Amino acid sequence: MSIVVTAATGHLGTLVIDELLQRVPADQVVAVARNAAKAAPLADRGVEVRIADYNDPGALAKAFGAGDTVLLISGLEANRLEQHQAVIAAAKDAGVARIAYTSVLGGPEADFDLAADHRATEQAILDSGLPYTFLRNGWYNEVYTDQIAVQLEHGVVGSAGDGQIASAARRDYAAAAAVVLTSEGHEKKAYELNGDVSWTLTEYAAELSKQSGKDVAYNNLSPADHAQVLVGAGLPEPVAQLFVGVDNAIGRGLLAGRGSDLTRLIGRPTTPLADSIAAALKA
Repeated sequence: MSIVVTAATGHLGTLVIDELLQRVPADQVVAVARNAAKAAPLADRGVEVRIADYNDPGALAKAFGAGDTVLLISGLEANRLEQHQAVIAAAKDAGVARIAYTSVLGGPEADFDLAADHRATEQAILDSGLPYTFLRNGWYNEVYTDQIAVQLEHGVVGSAGDGQIASAARRDYAAAAAVVLTSEGHEKKAYELNGDVSWTLTEYAAELSKQSGKDVAYNNLSPADHAQVLVGAGLPEPVAQLFVGVDNAIGRGLLAGRGSDLTRLIGRPTTPLADSIAAALKA
């Protein structure tokens, strides 16, 4: 019986493995990855690596064992719902003890397009009958700080108005996942995970200006103009519309704070946005 983390070499998966290794011995942790070379650093730390791709049901059938606790990290590809369903089916066939899933803040109430696959995946897990935990992650600080180089040159662009964003650092969410995977009492629970402090894109731009010493403004656009800017930056039209839909959700308060589940799980305050900006500028 192991703790199995899918997509283990991704940004979140790597941090989850790191957090797990601070809590349990390496021989209790399994990393599911599709690239053995990329997973080699995890193997060097004593973690068992199982090679499987979300698009390969045959490989997924060998990725899980009876009694395992599984973390399904949501995929990024266009067919991710089908991928998630394949993972859920393989986990059920293997007889895993519990499946945790990195969903979206609000769960069934998240009505924007980017959340649709998360809602459907939660339902697929419920329909499977597997014991579950839903980790409904809010936005990551890094969604914005990873774009700082562009923001310093062109400003912060969006269509969220004065909508509030209760983000936290990716490592905060990874720590919460590790707690849920290594402790009892989380079956049939849905945790709404968000940062302690909500902020607006105007406040984000002001903090970036303060720390960088450059004048960075938030340019609040109409949804149509926002989509046009994103397409001009190279995003396909459907992807651009997904991001515009997210900003619409932010404007309606759907990514603002929903409580203190994240802080309670990790036993400390969430990482302030200012700290993530500072780290990104230093990097």
